[in-house]
Amino acid sequence: MSDEDRAGAGTAPGAGGSGWEHLAPGVARRRLPHLDVTIGLVVGAEGVLIVDTGSTLREGAELRAQAEALTGRPVTHVVLTHGHFDHVFGAAAFPDAEVYGHRALGEGPGGGPEALRADAVAHGTDPVEAAAAAAALRRPTRPVIDRLALDLGDRPVVLVHPGPGHTGHDVAVLVPGATASDPSVVFCGDLVEESGAPQAGPDAFPARWPAALDALLALGGETARYVPGHGAVVDARFVRAQRDALGS
Repeated sequence: MSDEDRAGAGTAPGAGGSGWEHLAPGVARRRLPHLDVTIGLVVGAEGVLIVDTGSTLREGAELRAQAEALTGRPVTHVVLTHGHFDHVFGAAAFPDAEVYGHRALGEGPGGGPEALRADAVAHGTDPVEAAAAAAALRRPTRPVIDRLALDLGDRPVVLVHPGPGHTGHDVAVLVPGATASDPSVVFCGDLVEESGAPQAGPDAFPARWPAALDALLALGGETARYVPGHGAVVDARFVRAQRDALGS
């Protein structure tokens, strides 16, 4: 994958069960065993949103079944934080959901189905599963340009393109606290990584990445919970330290 080599990343906590971790009222996430990819879940009165979809159709179908079992309702919204295979290959398992992603997601030869399939296989995804996911690849039906507000029913969510960084089409997901005492949650995609150093592939913008992290910090503030694309939930201090490291 053009974003990271996860060999030796280890098994995510809770991978043997459903593995969902409560972050705030109506907000959860889980870490998938394969490549330690983070998946987000946001529940409102009228909608259920998934952040990223895993590396295969099988993972996507499992996530859909788990989300429906947890909420008692179908997934209505899918947000793709960027176009690397481990975040988008499960999207076709949500055929009835609207799919949100940056309008540039998938542009260029590196974002095409064959390139994504090869990248997936190179990083340990089963070749048959990778081929099936590439053939069924689902692109966003609702493009994000700079900022897009959603309402899941008494649960606002904001999709933001913070600028180029890990890719040119990163999208972060802000879930404001349901009450004044609840923390906001920011799903960062691979703009933030905790289980390893941030990975800059050929589609990254290293010189502009620190500014994208500044935008994330302005979005969530000091008290938010920041959810990386891979690894444990972090705080603003961690994001600031990663920004400083990228800028050095």
